[in-house]
Amino acid sequence: MMGLTSRQKQIAEIVREKGPITGRQIAEMLSVTRAALRSDLAILVMSGMIDARPKVGYFYTGRSTLGLLNEEVSDILVEDIQSTPVVIKNTQSAYEAIIRMFVEDVGSIYVVDENDLLVGVVSRKDLLKLATNNNGDMKAIPVIMAMTPLSKMVVAFPETTVSEAARKVIDNQIDSLPVVKNRFQDSNAKYYEVVGRITKTNFTKLFVDIAEGREVGHHKQ
Repeated sequence: MMGLTSRQKQIAEIVREKGPITGRQIAEMLSVTRAALRSDLAILVMSGMIDARPKVGYFYTGRSTLGLLNEEVSDILVEDIQSTPVVIKNTQSAYEAIIRMFVEDVGSIYVVDENDLLVGVVSRKDLLKLATNNNGDMKAIPVIMAMTPLSKMVVAFPETTVSEAARKVIDNQIDSLPVVKNRFQDSNAKYYEVVGRITKTNFTKLFVDIAEGREVGHHKQ
């Protein structure tokens, strides 16, 4: 149960198994005073995991930890957890992309044009494939020869929810998504400015933060 103390977990389990049950009965089972449990019970009620009724006691709501996690994540946006993007110009070589990738320790680099608009993405796998097919002479090969073009890319926007972004990563079997904003409005073309990236590492950190009770979702401030 995410974000709960050991005693709160015990209380929730007691209510689930024994409820409806009074605060006094719970205190007796845990060998503590009723007053000592007051804040724990309040937190569990506010979380929606348990509820209370006068003259009845506390009872379990039946909401699972997974359901609570889903509610916690549903309001978090990509802009709350995104990382700084790593980009390279489309005029640079595949060799320069390799150097940049290892210096920045990332799995993919976004390719932008002279106006800093997104035109593609290149991954370690793309560069390895290019090197294999061209006898390793990467300095003379433009990075655009290795990249996946924008037309085949999947993107996220700052206002995209984290759950939607995670679904895109899973469904498309990719490691990251560029976070973009529309630079121009045109029904026939996409003009995206790269403002961030969201990776599996970002998702993992988010769930660790939630599990440890840290605040996320700064866009709501």
